[in-house]
Parts: sequence; structure tokens; C-alpha cells
Amino acid sequence: MHVGIFGGTFNPIHLGHIRSAEEIRQTCALDHIYFVPAARPPHKAAGELVSSRHRLRMVELAVADEPAFSASAVELERAGPSYSVDTIRHFRAMLPAASLSFILGLDAFLAIQTWKDYRTIPWLCNLIVTSRPGTPRPRCPLPVDFQSVFCYDPGLRMYTHPSQSTLVLREISGLDISASAIRRDIRNARSVRSLVPPAVAAYIADHDLYRR
Repeated sequence: MHVGIFGGTFNPIHLGHIRSAEEIRQTCALDHIYFVPAARPPHKAAGELVSSRHRLRMVELAVADEPAFSASAVELERAGPSYSVDTIRHFRAMLPAASLSFILGLDAFLAIQTWKDYRTIPWLCNLIVTSRPGTPRPRCPLPVDFQSVFCYDPGLRMYTHPSQSTLVLREISGLDISASAIRRDIRNARSVRSLVPPAVAAYIADHDLYRR
């Protein structure tokens, strides 16, 4: 079984997240993807971040009718900052026989050396690094610390690691939607029904989220 781990603040989750996840699921032959809302992301200021309880519930509503997607509360149930390596270890223990892939954007990947125990991550799972069409790609798409441990396999069209983990770069079409623009639209009393799943739009309205 090939399982993807898709983390983020999901503040709120929107149709762009769902579309991107489905595209990755299909192109990378994943059997299932877990959406993991971060409780306390260490690299982001709190800002307009609504409570983790609200963000988890919105993710649950967004994926309720998607059999290949699930919401995970693992980072909300764990005390302290939400470190990706701890989340990956959780899924490795929960699914010892599964092939795990951690899904992250190119910008985050290029800054991975700022993450906790980042060198351990390829020993625990595969990496799927996503970018959007037109996004400038650096000449070498690997962080400096990974350039000596990953080797490109032209036959597989992916990078391989001594642990047998793989790293694949995937350009995804996705949708041009951002959570910050959704929050701005809500503050300005504009409809977001075309940007988020209907159940999420109803939840935001019912709980008066993002209006201030």
C-alpha cells in the first residue's frame, strides 16, 4: 500500500488543496492520502490562524465524500510544535508495511534544512515535491545538504537515497486559489462558495470564521 502524507495549516482547506492532492494521488499511484492539519506550525506566525479544532473539522468535511482521502488529528493530539519528522514517525509506526510518501511544495523543500531532524526524513519515507506550472526551478532542485545523498536515476526519472527511498519532482496544475485570498474575501463579505467545498463554506459561515 502506498500512502501519502499531506500536511499544512489548511486555514481553511480549499478546492486547490483537494485538486492538487487528487492529481498527486493519480500521477504517483498513491492508494490513500492523509490530510494532516498542523496544530502549531513552527515556521509560521499565528496571524489569522483559527483554532486547530476548526481547521481539523473543515478538513474532515472537505474529504468526507472522498474514499481515498482521510483527515488525521495526529499533530493536534501531540503537545508542542508540529514537526513533520514526528508526524512521519507516527505514520511509520501506524503503517509499518506501507510505502510512505511525504508531500510538500518546492519552496518548503528548498528550506528543509531549517526543519527538525530533516536528514532523518528520507530514512523514513519517500518525498514528493510539487510545483506549479511556470514556477522557476533552480538549476539544482535539491537543498545543499541533500545533493550528496540523493542520486538521480534517469531511467526512473527520480532521485534515489541510500535508504531506498525516492524523491520525485512533480509539476501539478492545481487551481489558482490561496487560503489568504479566501480569508480576505470573507473579511470583505464576498462569497467563497466557488473556492471551498460546500460543507466548508457552510461551516465557516456557521462559526463566523475569518471575519475579523
